[in-house]
Amino acid sequence: MCLSIPSKVVKISEDKTVCTVDTMGVKRDASLLMMGEDGVKIGDFVLLHIGFVMEKIDEKEALSSIETYKEILEAMDEEERRQAILEDDNCANR
Repeated sequence: MCLSIPSKVVKISEDKTVCTVDTMGVKRDASLLMMGEDGVKIGDFVLLHIGFVMEKIDEKEALSSIETYKEILEAMDEEERRQAILEDDNCANR
């Protein structure tokens, strides 16, 4: 199962095709090619799927979702936590 954990945009490439996002402390690059003209800016919260930013989401909604994920992660051991956060990088739908 792939979860789309809200991620915060922390960097955008000069050509605006790739951004770096922070997903609960894990940084990764994501393509912006699916965003069309809506674009994102540094500080926006987004949802990713298989390495692509799919949509921007409201900051309040993002922070609420992150808190829920943190509660779930607290019940896991360290390796399970890391895998849950990185899971969309290995999504079977890719």
